[in-house]
Amino acid sequence: MTSTMTALFGGAGPAWELRQVPVPRPGPGQVLVRARAVALNNADAAMVADADPTNGGTGKEYQAGYEFAGEIAAVGSGVDTVTVGERVMGTSPASFAQYVIADHRHVVTVPDELPYEEACALPTGLLTEHGALTAGGFRPGQSVLITGASSSIGLIGIQIAKALDAGQVIATTRTAAKADLLVRTGADTVVATGEEDLTSAVLHATGGEGADVVLDHVGGAVFAAALPATRVDGSVVNIGRLDTAATTIDLDALSYRHLRLRGVSFGFTRAAELGEVIAAAGRQLLPAVADGRVRPLIDSSHTFATATEALDRLRSHQAHGKLVLVVP
Repeated sequence: MTSTMTALFGGAGPAWELRQVPVPRPGPGQVLVRARAVALNNADAAMVADADPTNGGTGKEYQAGYEFAGEIAAVGSGVDTVTVGERVMGTSPASFAQYVIADHRHVVTVPDELPYEEACALPTGLLTEHGALTAGGFRPGQSVLITGASSSIGLIGIQIAKALDAGQVIATTRTAAKADLLVRTGADTVVATGEEDLTSAVLHATGGEGADVVLDHVGGAVFAAALPATRVDGSVVNIGRLDTAATTIDLDALSYRHLRLRGVSFGFTRAAELGEVIAAAGRQLLPAVADGRVRPLIDSSHTFATATEALDRLRSHQAHGKLVLVVP
C-alpha cells in the first residue's frame, strides 16, 4: 500500500480539485477500503456551492463524497465483521478518494454478480428507501406511493418495494415523458403531477382507498397532496425535499384519516442507528441485488480527472440515474 493517495477536495472554487494526501489508517471499529468506484449524490453539489469562496461560500476546504465500493484494505481493532480483501459497498464522508475510512457498521458485502460501478451507486438508496419503508410500517401486499420516483433514489425505491412484495406501486413524476422508465423499473401506475391531480389519480388507482404507505421525496405541494391520497391508518414518510421544505397541509386530511407522519434522515451523527438501518437493508435486500431485482440506473461514468463534468451533469438536473466516478 502506498503512503499517499489521490482525493477530490471542495472549498477552493466552484468545482472539486485533485490533491495528493496521506493514506489514512483505520482506528478502532473502522475499516480502510480501497475504493474502485464512487457515486455522486445531490448533497455533493450543495456542499460545493456552500463552500465555494468565489461565490459567497465559506471557503472551508473538505474532502468530498459519501458513497463508495471497493475492497477492504485494512481493519481497525475490534472489527470482526469483514476481512481484508472482501468486496464491500458503503457510505462515509470523504469517500472520493483511493482509500476510504468507514465505520465497519456502514459497509455491506458486494454480491459477486455486481460490478463496482453499480455497487457504489446503491448504498444510499438501499438504506434510505428500506429505512423509510420500515419507518412507515410497510408489510408485504400493501400499496406504496413513491413521489419523485424518477430520481435516482426513487427508482431504487420502486425496485425495493416490488422486491419486498408490495401489492401495488404508484410512482409520480412531473411529466409523462418518464412514464415508460418508471413502468420498466416496476411501477404499476404512474402519475404525472404536472398534468393530473395527484390525489384524484391515486384514489382512482386504489379504488378510492388511497395508498398504504407513502415515500415522499418531493415535499412542498406534492407532500400536501399525498395526505388525502393515503389510506385511513396509513403512513406518510418524508425523505427529501426536491421541491421545497415548506408546505401547507390540510389538517382534516391528517386527522380524519388517522395518518402517521414520519420524517427520516439517516445521517452520520447517529452512527449506531445508521449501522442498524444498513444491516437491516443488507439482510433483506442483498439477495434481490444479487439476482438483479434491485439495481441502480447509471446515467454515466466519469473519472477523477473529469469529475467536473459529472458535477455539472448533477447540477443540470438532467441526469437519468446515478453519476459514477471510476477511482484511479
